[in-house]
Amino acid sequence: MPANSKYLTQSRWQRFGKITAGILGGYFVAQTLHLAVAAYTSHIVILITSTFSLFIIWAALLICAFLAKNAWKVWGIYLGISIVLSILIYLAPPLHPLPA
Repeated sequence: MPANSKYLTQSRWQRFGKITAGILGGYFVAQTLHLAVAAYTSHIVILITSTFSLFIIWAALLICAFLAKNAWKVWGIYLGISIVLSILIYLAPPLHPLPA
C-alpha cells in the first residue's frame, strides 16, 4: 500500500535537507559525542566501543531527521549539538601532557 501523499515532503529542498541532515549531521553528532566522552574518560575503551555504538546512534539520528517537519531546524539542532560537543572536546584537560 503506497504512502498517503499528504504526509510526504513536497519540497525538493526539504527532502534534500532531511537526507543530508540525517546522513551527515547525524554522523557529526555521533562522532563528536564519542570524542567528547573519550576526552574525559578512558579514550581507548570508548574508541573501541564506538565502532558499534556510533552506528546505532547515527541510525537513530537518521530516523529522527525524517520525523521533523522542517529540515533546516534539524540541521540547526545537529550543528548546535556538534559545536557544543566540540567546545567540550577543546576544553578537555590533556590526558597525556607533553613533558616540559
